[in-house]
Amino acid sequence: MKLPTKTQVASLDVDAQYTFTPRCPDELPVPGGDEIAEELNRQSTFAAWRLGSKDAHSPQAEWVCTDKDPAYSPIEGKNMDIRWPPHAVPGTKGFELLAGLPHPSDYDFFVWKGVEPDMHPYGACYHDLQQRMSTGLIEFLESKQVSTVLVGGLATDYCVRHTVEQLLNAGFSVVVNRAAIRGVADESSRHAMAEMIQMGAIFVTNSAALEQTDA
Repeated sequence: MKLPTKTQVASLDVDAQYTFTPRCPDELPVPGGDEIAEELNRQSTFAAWRLGSKDAHSPQAEWVCTDKDPAYSPIEGKNMDIRWPPHAVPGTKGFELLAGLPHPSDYDFFVWKGVEPDMHPYGACYHDLQQRMSTGLIEFLESKQVSTVLVGGLATDYCVRHTVEQLLNAGFSVVVNRAAIRGVADESSRHAMAEMIQMGAIFVTNSAALEQTDA
């Protein structure tokens, strides 16, 4: 796929954290989630700007599941929808980015989301489910005159899918790198990819399928 000139391209690593890998089996282990760092690094070479996001959750968050209210059961709240196991708690292994990725301070822009105990957003562009409170990611891209965003990360069927939708709605061209994403479940991941394509996202097999337009 032919990309615009490098200055018009950004690369986004969505929640590429150990919490979504088999390294943290009691959190939200995604099969193969710990295998994407190299491909995320490859896709970033096509971009002038590298962006990232992390879940950052309190272990006492209101949406944390219990014996009485198990994981994936619904919960009421403006910015919560279902319950989840505790995950991505700052200071734990699950909070860390995958080995081989830059430190958050070395990205050009970085988002921490879900810090409030009664908020559990999915996409990297908004802090709330109503999409009123911007994280600043869209504004950063606009300020740099980016037209195309390369997306990889975890997990395909949740945070990646919602982030892609938000970027498309903001008017960006979005290219999803299949080699740099992994999903919680096959069925929901296939459904999410079909939805992203229907919304206008372009999928490539891996970064080798990318080609840059000369400046």
